[in-house]
This record gives sequence, structure tokens and C-alpha cells, in this order.
Amino acid sequence: MLAPLLLLWPISIAATHLVANDIANEPYDQALAESVGAISRLVRVIDGKVTVTLPPSARTILHADEQDELYFQVRNSQGRLLAGDDQLPAPSGDNEPVISEVRFRDEQLAGEPLRVAYKVHEVEAGQRWVVIQVAETRHKREALTSRIISGVLLPQFAIIPLAVVLVWFGLSRGLRPLSRLRERMATRRPGDLSPIEIRRAPEELQPMVHSFNEVMARLEENLQAQQRFIADAAHQMKTPVTGLRMQAELAARETDPVQLRRSVEQIAQAAERAGHLITQLLTLARAESSHEKLHRFESVDLEGLAREATLDWLPAAQAKRIDLGFEGSEWPSAIDGVPLLLGELLKNLLDNAIKYTPAGGRVTVRVVPGEHIVLEVEDDGVGVAEDDRDRIFERFYRVLGTDADGSGLGLAICREIAELHRAAISFLGGSNGRGSRVVVVFPRAGTTHS
Repeated sequence: MLAPLLLLWPISIAATHLVANDIANEPYDQALAESVGAISRLVRVIDGKVTVTLPPSARTILHADEQDELYFQVRNSQGRLLAGDDQLPAPSGDNEPVISEVRFRDEQLAGEPLRVAYKVHEVEAGQRWVVIQVAETRHKREALTSRIISGVLLPQFAIIPLAVVLVWFGLSRGLRPLSRLRERMATRRPGDLSPIEIRRAPEELQPMVHSFNEVMARLEENLQAQQRFIADAAHQMKTPVTGLRMQAELAARETDPVQLRRSVEQIAQAAERAGHLITQLLTLARAESSHEKLHRFESVDLEGLAREATLDWLPAAQAKRIDLGFEGSEWPSAIDGVPLLLGELLKNLLDNAIKYTPAGGRVTVRVVPGEHIVLEVEDDGVGVAEDDRDRIFERFYRVLGTDADGSGLGLAICREIAELHRAAISFLGGSNGRGSRVVVVFPRAGTTHS
């Protein structure tokens, strides 16, 4: 705070000097104007000539001053000196005198500054006039200006250091709670995400502390969710790995070629399940960490992408005798997205639909353009009870009563990818009362999101 004070100090001195000059000029200018008026009353026309009847006593009074030199001058319309001091300069330029109006200007005489009051005085209306000037040096004015400036600035020399001390004291006390808060934050353990006590924080910082506590709470939730995910993933990985080990141990002790072949096939199936689970976990981690800086969004034709994914899954559907169909539209269906992640979303939706639809069933993929682009994957399989639909997108959640293999991560991955694309995903019942229908509503390409 000292820097702006030091900057404002010379500005304050200059402004004070200007104000002091105006204040000092006012009474002395008034005295000069009165002297001009007094001289104008002594101007007469005698025997057809303009004269100044100035008694000796008046001359003495005009020149009597202990500090300043006084001058006066009266000139006629032809510029001839009628009375007074000839060395006093005549007004010119912007300082031309005005009839009956006393004006003021600053002049120099023998290197000394003067203050001059002057006017045009009509002796005979419209016929004769004279220019009257009264001037004095500026010693009294400068002395008065100095007294005013010293009277104003001297208290400031005492006030400013006192103000600096008071400000320092006030800031020290005001920032003390902030320092204590900083010390409490510095001494917290690295893993301590507990909220900061708002009551002990300064009033001005309480909104910030409240927001900080909210961030800490969300961070705590995310850490707990990650810990649960790691624990669930480890548990899910343990099952296929344990199966692989047991099958390998049985195969190592098996001597019957038929049984050995069956054990090897079971090992292959277990390895495939483990590989699928690992792939799902990696996909989920990639979807959760996706960001526009890592995966640049681009315009994607959702209908073309969905049609291509449907063709890719056609052999799997035919192997299970499932009627896999696609319903599109001639209208544009462009969205902003990451093609790789959108392909993973379609892959998981089709995988779930085909997996949980019995042989001879039907699976339909449709894209419906409109104000938003709607993607639907519908099947007439076993479906999901309405009470379980709220949990269907949870990680590792699987519907009871089905014998289909699965990791319980497919729909969780779909939800993460949908949220990344600012899309709404929902799990509904089939349109004919059987099976299920997953609906994903995307904003159109170029839509501004808040």
C-alpha cells in the first residue's frame, strides 16, 4: 500500500498548490479591483481634456506596502500615459480589456512576477475612454500560499505514517484467521479429506471454505467409488483366474485324452471370459478418463455408425438364430462425438441384447432423428424387472435368474460414454410388453451445451 501512497503524494502536493494559489489570489485580487474602481472615479474631463485628478495622498496610499511593490497606470484611447507608471506593460492579445469589467492577468516586470487588474473606463459614453491598470508583486500571495500549503501538508506528514501503522496493524489482525487456516491446511495429513470447520473461518472466507468443502466431499466420493471399483474388479478377476488355475491343475493330472481335451476347452473358455472382463475394465477406465483434450470430438454420422455396428454383429445373431434388424431414416443424424467410444457403446448394447435374447428372438437397432438424435436398441428377450432398472447401470450388477455369461460392466460403460457425450441414457421395457429397450438421446451436432 506504500507504493500508491508515494505515487499520490506529489499529485496531492500539486493539487494543494493550485487550490492554495486560487485561495490566496481571491482577497488580493479584490483589493486590486477596488483600487481600479477608486482610480476610475478620479478621471475627469477638464477643458475638453481627459485628466486624472490624483492628490498626493492617494499616490502615497497606492504605493504604500511593506511587502509588495504597487504600480498603477492610466492611458487614454490613443495610448498616451495620463498618470502612473510608464513601465507597466499594456494588455494585448487575449488580455484585451473590456468596458466596465475588471479583468486580471499575470505579467513580468524586470524579472519579477506581477498580478495586474485592469479595465476600460468610459469617460464620456461612446466618445472617450481610458485604460486603468493597477498591479502589485506577488510576495504576499506567495507567503499566503506557503502558509496554506504548510497548514495542509504538515498534518499529512504525521497522518500518513500513522495510517500506515494502523493499516499494517489492521491487516495483520484481519489476516491472522487466514494464516491460522493456512496452517491448519498445511498440517493436514495427505489423505485427510474431512471438511474444514466453517465457524472458525473469517466471515469473508466462509463462502470459499464452503465451496472448498463441497469439492473435498466430491473428491471423497470419487475416491471411495474408485476404491469400490478396484475391490470389485479384483474380486471379479479372481473368479476366472481361480477357474483357470483349477482347470490347469486338473488337466495336468488328467491321463484320459477325452477328459484332457474337455479340460483344455474349459481353460480356453475361462481365458476368454477373463480376457473379455479385462477388455471391459480397460474400456470403462478409458471412458471415465476421456476428455475433449484426449479424445477430440468430431462430427459423426450416428446412423452410419449404428448400421455398420449392426452388420458386424450379424454373424453372432445368426449363430443364435436371432433376427437382427436395423431401422434408419433419410434425415441427417450427425452428432459431436468420439467415433471409437461411440463404437464401444453400440458394441456393448448389441452384445447385451443378443446375449440376453433367447434363440429365435428379435433384436432391432434404430436411429430416430429430430430435435435430438435418438438411438434405440430393443430386444424381446428376458427383460428386466421394473424394480431392478434403476440399478442396471451399476458396475458389476447382473440380473438374477439368467445363465448368460457377463461381467456386469457393459451398461456401466454405456452410461460413462453417454455422459461424456452429454447424452441421456435410460433402460425401458420393450414396446410389445416383452424384453427391454435401451434409449440414448444425443444432442445434435453443433449444439451449444451449458
